[in-house]
Amino acid sequence: MTATRLHTKYVEKPWGRHTLPGFFPEGGGRQIGEVWFDGPDGRHPPILVKYIFTSERLSIQVHPDDAQGRARGLPGGKSECWFILDAEPDATLGMGTVRPLSGDELRAASLDGEIEQLMDWKPVRPGDFFYIPAGTVHAIGAGVTLVEVQQNVDVTYRLYDYGRPRELHLDDGVAVSRPEPYERAPVNVAAQDEAALLDRSEAPFNLTLDTFPEGTHSIAGSGPCWFIPLTGHGTVDGAPWQAGQCWLIDGTARLLVAAKTRALLATV
Repeated sequence: MTATRLHTKYVEKPWGRHTLPGFFPEGGGRQIGEVWFDGPDGRHPPILVKYIFTSERLSIQVHPDDAQGRARGLPGGKSECWFILDAEPDATLGMGTVRPLSGDELRAASLDGEIEQLMDWKPVRPGDFFYIPAGTVHAIGAGVTLVEVQQNVDVTYRLYDYGRPRELHLDDGVAVSRPEPYERAPVNVAAQDEAALLDRSEAPFNLTLDTFPEGTHSIAGSGPCWFIPLTGHGTVDGAPWQAGQCWLIDGTARLLVAAKTRALLATV
């Protein structure tokens, strides 16, 4: 069998939610902020897929690039992307700063809280897609449900956390930041069945949005492929799958779709 269902890991966060969408029944009652898809056992694949659910703003933070991460003893850096599934009417994401800042300005603004006003808070709606390259100062706002696909390196440098009693990482955070306006053009694919969202010309991985009608399909690639169904259900190589899961496919897999399915596919 070439398809492996990845383990579902529930992660509690101070900004998470007590109630999750119906395909995550195990999360009820705890303040869950993230659902990770770990594994397979004994492997550390280059991509990590998460669902994120927010009731408050996340910290203002930044991640290093590959060279900066390795210089700090990590296997690499972390670039990531966000596909918005749901957003409250006033929901926002912070991406970049409203003007370029020097390192000293970024440090001072992080210490006195001015960074909240210097962030570029953009309104969001379902179907929006954003790529957050390493070095981008960013924060996810309240009232958002999204899928995050990222390089599988557990590194986050917090610059500001709204007074929560959590550690900040100003030295590393300022050193790896590019505090400047976010200039990638906005993308919304809510009305599209297919879209090429990211490719290796700008990111460490490829990501597409695909829609599968009922029937039998083949998923094939020259390397590992992450199958992230957002809707639908069926079987993959004979094993049942449904929305809210993540499968790692090595080689070619036979996908049976029992109901029209919208999915993200990530490859490296």
